[in-house]
Amino acid sequence: MIEVTINGKPQKVATGSSVGDLVASLSLEGSSVAVERNKEIVPRSLHDEVKLEVGDRIEVVTIVGGG
Repeated sequence: MIEVTINGKPQKVATGSSVGDLVASLSLEGSSVAVERNKEIVPRSLHDEVKLEVGDRIEVVTIVGGG
């Protein structure tokens, strides 16, 4: 397990987890989400390729439409 910060809260995730794994573990898979890793947006196309590392700061934002 490694420790990362997700939306300002320290959390442990499995070593080798990807951004896609994190999104799935938060039950947000298939939702419109934006993920920032260490102040850089991670494109959805790279969610499964970008691995989380010790100390990463992750911000996950769900996108809600409306008028």
